[in-house]
Amino acid sequence: MSTYDTNPFAQDEVNPFADGTAKGNASGQSNRGGGAASRLSPLSPEPYDRAATVDIPLGSSKDLEAKEKELQAREAELKRREQELKRKEDAIARAGIVIEDKNWPPFCPIIHHDIANEIPIHLQSIQYVAFTTWLGLVICLLWNIIAVTVAWIKGEGLSIWFLSIIYFISGVPASYVMWYRPLYRATRTDSALRFSLFFLSYGVHILFCVYAAVAPPIIFKGKSLTGILPAFEVLDYNALVGILYFIGFGFFCIESLLSIWVIQQVYMYFRGSGKAAEMRRAAAQGAMRAAL
Repeated sequence: MSTYDTNPFAQDEVNPFADGTAKGNASGQSNRGGGAASRLSPLSPEPYDRAATVDIPLGSSKDLEAKEKELQAREAELKRREQELKRKEDAIARAGIVIEDKNWPPFCPIIHHDIANEIPIHLQSIQYVAFTTWLGLVICLLWNIIAVTVAWIKGEGLSIWFLSIIYFISGVPASYVMWYRPLYRATRTDSALRFSLFFLSYGVHILFCVYAAVAPPIIFKGKSLTGILPAFEVLDYNALVGILYFIGFGFFCIESLLSIWVIQQVYMYFRGSGKAAEMRRAAAQGAMRAAL
């Protein structure tokens, strides 16, 4: 009768407190059918020192001092520039000079314009209407170019078209520089001198609008302006050109009426605020100095 292991998965009982020889015998007995299995000896633990430090190279002390000096020099330069900029801003403010950033029109800023934040509330309505008259002049001169171009295509001379272009190119910037910007600055700073400059320039503007609405062939060539007289003249042989000229005549009439209202309102404020008396006193003092 052959002997066999009743439980092939059972492990041999090993006494952990036995000596090494017993352990060797027990392990030798547990290995059946093929010799002893190889065993790897455990690695010896590396020594660990808790007090040990790791040196990380941070550069020499000379490099750190050089970088510190460079940062201090930059900081000193920034402070110097800041003080210089503040000194210039203070000097500009004491001189009464206002830095104007270009913000209008929004899609392509070419001028500074901020009535709501810079003009006193009691003058904002007058300033808005004055701005409307400036835009109205731009529209009148632009429509004048369109009507004169059609008249030129229909057989009129080329010279009137060139004159209409000259009116637009010279009239738009000149009107802004000569009377709208002086009025804007006068209402912002309440300057009597700028008010007087506005009255002179705006009077010329009103005369031009009235003249353009009539367009007599006296100074300018008649059909280069869309007035009432050229409108009747061209209506006889071309209805389309005549209608365009009549529309231009209406634009110049509206521009003239609005401009007369603006100069009346500004003059009423000018006299009511005492600026007229101030101008008379300044003129009298100037005349006395010249006489002495």
